[in-house]
Amino acid sequence: MQTEKIIFVDDEDAILELYQDIFETTPYKVFTEKNPLKALKTINKQRIQVMFFDLKMPEMDGTQLCRKIRETNSVAVIHAVTGHSSLFELSEVREAGFDDYFKKPIDPELILEAADRAFNKLERWAHK
Repeated sequence: MQTEKIIFVDDEDAILELYQDIFETTPYKVFTEKNPLKALKTINKQRIQVMFFDLKMPEMDGTQLCRKIRETNSVAVIHAVTGHSSLFELSEVREAGFDDYFKKPIDPELILEAADRAFNKLERWAHK
């Protein structure tokens, strides 16, 4: 059985460490990346299908990263995470192709549930 992989992309080390802690006891293999361009390489190389992206990052924001992935991967389950939100941002997030949206501070239970739902969804799609 293939290990289920998940990636978190955020420019803050403390947030990435929090994700590592939250998922420490799960069966998922967790990847973290501060740089969205490096994240793209990791996602492609590792064939990661469940993703959480911060929206506000230097070089490339989470919305741009999501759009880039959606060019070649319509099946991945991609979540937006942000400390800021507005109605404009929410509509832009949906338009970019995100599947869900979370506000910081992160609720560990919600993030774990979102990951579980994403992997369940991918498994259902694989057996169609």
